[in-house]
Amino acid sequence: MTQLLPGIENKSISAVVFVFFLFFILSSSFAIIGPGERGILITLGKVEDKILGEGLSFKKPFVQEVQKMDVKTHKKEVSESAASRDLQIVQAVVAVNYNLDPMTVNKLYQEVGRSYENRIIDPSTHESVKAVAARYTAEELVTKREEVREDMEMLLRENLLEEGILVTELSIVNFDFSASFNDAIEAKVTAEQNALAAKNKLEQVKFEAQQRIEQAQGEAEAIKIQVEAINEQGGAEYVNLKAIEKWDGVLPKQMLSSVVPFVNIGE
Repeated sequence: MTQLLPGIENKSISAVVFVFFLFFILSSSFAIIGPGERGILITLGKVEDKILGEGLSFKKPFVQEVQKMDVKTHKKEVSESAASRDLQIVQAVVAVNYNLDPMTVNKLYQEVGRSYENRIIDPSTHESVKAVAARYTAEELVTKREEVREDMEMLLRENLLEEGILVTELSIVNFDFSASFNDAIEAKVTAEQNALAAKNKLEQVKFEAQQRIEQAQGEAEAIKIQVEAINEQGGAEYVNLKAIEKWDGVLPKQMLSSVVPFVNIGE
């Protein structure tokens, strides 16, 4: 019986080794691709056309391997110094939202690998910022910021699309100009504000003057109507009559003439 024990032990060890080997074979035959990932299937060093989607996928053990690539949206912020059309230097900071094209991610891995940000995205972003900034004056980069952003996004999208990288959005984080240019812009804005204030004040003066003119014209017209009415009622006699009606009967204490008011002695 003691002679049987070594045999049993050997069989047990062999069974454990077999189970372990079988488990290793099975585990090497499957790949799990997580959410937002794609699997690059490589057979003996060759990148296959087939791209593995999310979930559990089969692969040939010892012959094939799977490299995972993240296809979720990522944000990349880039700083660039560029020259405007009027040769002003601008420091631009742009943020790019992008993701790898799930349909061509194997080609990107084959040609570039995982260093696509440094080798493709950064240079293309620098190029787009410089090219678009050169189309506008420094002032237009500020006043037409949305148009500038759209041009940068369109150019970068076209450049990266060829590489299998999809740009979903580009935003301009900041434009920074030289101190002299900032001072010039501030002086121009101040001058425009002062000119607008002066124009508004002039318009107010003109309005008030026009009001006075219209008031004077109205008063003159009223006087004219009164004169015409007086003439129709007898002229000077009518005026004397109106004055007598308002007189309280008290003579002035001092008179420059001996003539009683409203009394025409000559008549």
